[in-house]
Amino acid sequence: MRRVSTPRDAAPRPAPASAQALREDLLAADFTADGCLDLLGAVAYAALSRAETVPALRATRDGGPLATLVRLFLLQRPVPYAQARAALPGIERYEADGWLQRDGDEVRATADVRPYAGDGGEDWWIVSDLGCAVGGAGGIGSAPGVDRADLVLGVGGASTTLAGITVRTPVDRALDLGTGSGVQALHASRHATHVTATDLNPRALHFARLTLALSGAREPDLRQGSLFEPVADERFDLIVSNPPFVISPGGRFTYRDGGMAGDDLCRAVVSRSAGRLTDGGWCQLLANWQHVDGEDWRERLAGWVPAGCDAWIVQREVQDVAQYAELWLRDAGDHRADPEAYAARYDAWLEEFERAKVDGVGFGWITLRKSGSAEPVVTAEEWPHSVEQPLGPHIADWFARQDFLRRHDDAALLGARFTLAPDVVQEQVGLPGAEDPEHVVLRSARGMRRATKVDTVGAGFAGVCDGTLPAGRIVDAIAQLLGEDPVVLRDRTPESIRLLVEQGFLEPVAG
Repeated sequence: MRRVSTPRDAAPRPAPASAQALREDLLAADFTADGCLDLLGAVAYAALSRAETVPALRATRDGGPLATLVRLFLLQRPVPYAQARAALPGIERYEADGWLQRDGDEVRATADVRPYAGDGGEDWWIVSDLGCAVGGAGGIGSAPGVDRADLVLGVGGASTTLAGITVRTPVDRALDLGTGSGVQALHASRHATHVTATDLNPRALHFARLTLALSGAREPDLRQGSLFEPVADERFDLIVSNPPFVISPGGRFTYRDGGMAGDDLCRAVVSRSAGRLTDGGWCQLLANWQHVDGEDWRERLAGWVPAGCDAWIVQREVQDVAQYAELWLRDAGDHRADPEAYAARYDAWLEEFERAKVDGVGFGWITLRKSGSAEPVVTAEEWPHSVEQPLGPHIADWFARQDFLRRHDDAALLGARFTLAPDVVQEQVGLPGAEDPEHVVLRSARGMRRATKVDTVGAGFAGVCDGTLPAGRIVDAIAQLLGEDPVVLRDRTPESIRLLVEQGFLEPVAG
């Protein structure tokens, strides 16, 4: 069996040469996301995402080809060689190329190969280190023979969140910054002509190549290096990044710790992105950021945004410093170690936060678009509520609406025509039997799933927007109906219209 290794990596690493043949064998056995769900059932399948394997072990006792592959690649258990051969007719080649390792009458997988459904329902597979499928609170395992600092993780909630928020318009060149196992590069391969993927960890680049090869995607342009160093002087239409954003007192693990002070790594990605974007290009990333005592986090992050870029920053969660330290100490498995060592590491995290006057850490996503505007729109908001994924189309629409509002002053806004978004409903809240409601709420079931209170004028305006009349004509009709001065109403209504457009309740009619 061929082994590929580096001085820090004594574990066998699969070679991509046999990826196409393995893909065909996996498809023949229905080792796909849908096939595994059908075999395991919803309960066992969900348990896998929490790193719990007992339900799946019970569901794969029949020893059929699909059950064998689930045990081999997902549960990472040795299986009888005869069963593996029945499931994988090309088993000798997979042994030779390092996907499998034989031990007497049994065979083991050398990597985690996990079925993954593509944006359009494609059958894909994500390849990562053994024991590094993301899920559960027990800490990431260590693949045999691999320095734990260099582990390559599989798909987790952060990966799927970033994939869901990414704008998927066709582009010429896309960059996956910090590719890891290649998840974002794989998604980008569907709508980008050229995909470049970078990572500081050479093992990650190898696994990204395996992921794309096994999933039938084009060979990416893989480059080793930190941040934008491997792509100096190049421009991209789309940059996506799930960077090592963990704010920690030391760079212990390449896959999560950026090795910079505080949230400087995320700030560097944001602030340097404009120089790597084409005009109109997008940069989208997940990030952690510090809540510094005496500073508004919104203003602090707005200061990261480079000139000429519109930005939408959404904070999804905030943890206090103790919660944050405990989360990542568990991720490292430190809670299982010597209690004194755990306490010392915990204290080091809190000491660093105290030194930097940090009282909390936010998590969320940042989207930039290089608009070139002299008056860019930078919005930072907290939104812990549920959203509809994929959110990418709604994010693209949000930026398009900013362009519209920037081009239209109040007079032009009143001359424009609008339609009520198709998913918007109106709710009236008030005491039973009251003649008028206490307030009216417009609520959207799509995208960010927003709700906003409106007054009588706002509700009436939104209710009759069908794209046929200019906004000014509607305002005049409402003024006549309510007995108000139309000039006064024209003066105060554009602000409400702007809010309803920005939040997606009203859609401008082209032309």
